[in-house]
Amino acid sequence: MKLDQYSDGEIIQKILEGEIALFEILIRRNNAHLYKTGRAYSYSHEDTQDLMQDTFINAYINLAGYENRASFKTWITKIMLNNCFRKKQKSGYKNEIPDEIKTECTPMFADEQSADMTKTILTKELGLVIENALQQLPLDYRLVFSLREINGMNVSETSDILGISESNVKVRLNRAKGMLKKEIEKSYTPSEIFEFNLVYCDAMVKRVMVEIKI
Repeated sequence: MKLDQYSDGEIIQKILEGEIALFEILIRRNNAHLYKTGRAYSYSHEDTQDLMQDTFINAYINLAGYENRASFKTWITKIMLNNCFRKKQKSGYKNEIPDEIKTECTPMFADEQSADMTKTILTKELGLVIENALQQLPLDYRLVFSLREINGMNVSETSDILGISESNVKVRLNRAKGMLKKEIEKSYTPSEIFEFNLVYCDAMVKRVMVEIKI
């Protein structure tokens, strides 16, 4: 089955009718997004993966309760953020979100044949610079920036996920951008930030599907 053959709602209906193996499609569609969300919350790669697994399992268990009033992506992001919030509480960290969501150098690669490699290295390094810069922002602003600029969610979806007004989403996003250095803001590549590649995606699918006994 092609991943784009059915909408999330259609896939969910098929799962509820017994085609449980199709849950893999929902995992693959939301893997990268949930990973970026967990990393924006300052969790490590390993902790983020654990939170993702918990989130997918939570979503599966409660799938019948999904009422399609918001997108599945919005719904599962709320579950992820709640799991992130609870983990912070258990770890004894102060959480900042409201309860309701509650000298000259010689270039290493100078010839034309190495141009692509140079670009790749620079992009990877830039991604790390941005990631580190984002971690310096207060959580409220970091989450809005991550959802809007990295994950590409619109104002309404971000407002729904975080439980704040759309005007607050816009204000926080503008303030978040102002906190980042201009050179980073002008040159970042969203797809390189908090990269979650196919290897990790396949591993997450296996972990979740084993847990729900497929």
